[in-house]
Amino acid sequence: MTKKRYYFLVGLLGALTTIAPFSIDMYLPGFTAIAKDLHSNVAEVALSLSSFFVGISVGQLLYGPLMDRFGRKRPLYIALGLYLIASLACAFATSLDMLIAVRFVQAMGACAATVAANAMVRDLFPVEENAKVFSMLMLILGVSPIIAPTAGSYITAFLGWQAVFIILAVITALIFIAIYFGLPESSKPDPDYSLKPNAIIRSYLAVFKEPVFYTYTFTGAIAFAGLFAFLSSSPYLYMELFKLSERAYGLVFALLAGGLILASQVNRFLLKRYRSEQIITAALISMSIVGLLLVFTSLSGWITLPGMLLMQFIYLSCLGYILPNSSALAMSPFTTGAGSAAALMGALQMGIGAGVSILLSLLQNGTTIPMVSIMAICALVSLLVRMIGHRMIRYKLSEA
Repeated sequence: MTKKRYYFLVGLLGALTTIAPFSIDMYLPGFTAIAKDLHSNVAEVALSLSSFFVGISVGQLLYGPLMDRFGRKRPLYIALGLYLIASLACAFATSLDMLIAVRFVQAMGACAATVAANAMVRDLFPVEENAKVFSMLMLILGVSPIIAPTAGSYITAFLGWQAVFIILAVITALIFIAIYFGLPESSKPDPDYSLKPNAIIRSYLAVFKEPVFYTYTFTGAIAFAGLFAFLSSSPYLYMELFKLSERAYGLVFALLAGGLILASQVNRFLLKRYRSEQIITAALISMSIVGLLLVFTSLSGWITLPGMLLMQFIYLSCLGYILPNSSALAMSPFTTGAGSAAALMGALQMGIGAGVSILLSLLQNGTTIPMVSIMAICALVSLLVRMIGHRMIRYKLSEA
């Protein structure tokens, strides 16, 4: 594969990975406007974010087997068509209940892009290159939290929040065209792959029995849930508690996301000297310390806007080291069934994140305590899972 072809494929896969996060980040600055138009409040509007997380989690479990049976692209085309229809329905939602429902459907379309991208990394690139490829995808993915909230804030201010969903539909239509003409089918259809429920369950159980998979999937997913805690609470935190405008919130969001992007690119260079396992451990320890500092300063009343920004910047930067390495390690055992493995990994990531976002909407008490407590717990539990899982992997290798 030529270098030009290599980067072209990474770019197309990266475009696919941006669909779901753009769908999350671009409408966050519009929470206040949505609440006003739909006669609700910001905390209740956050349930539309939770429904998206649930939809993207459930949907991935459906698309994994479909992509192993029919190839990667055919199910992807159908899913993106569903996404386009649901996005337009979001724009014309007349009640919060309707918005919550169609956001779920929108997520059912968006999740196929994530499954396809993760599976195709394993299909198209050598396993030893996967961590580097995932790091480059993180760079492209990082465009979302930098551009999307800022763009969303201006779109909401000048055109209304409904225009956000119309623009999301246009962007996805362009990505659809690009992958149709430029992305190869990386896995041939397998007519022997059964789509019967029992066979699908057995396929997922076979994936889940692999210690490397469940160790690094749960390590990454639980750490990733800390990001969901931030996403779910950041509109309330910065626009309600710290009284930032929609535009200022978009800029703050972009600044914080910059830490995650920068770290994901530094990770590519660290991989030349350190193993993925070592990088993950160091990042989790740092993330846990910052999480505990967030809790301490919030409980003591010492937290300020600059302090919150600094600690969240470091916390999100740690994710830039954890996510690409945990994803590459989780997928590494699978030369076949990569679609199911990618789907199960993504479903667990989004499912745990959905649970966290719903929990936060219930715990919201007008302070920073619920958010920072969940962020700290996610970091500490992820570190614990990494340590226990590492021992189980070593035990299995010693038995082999």
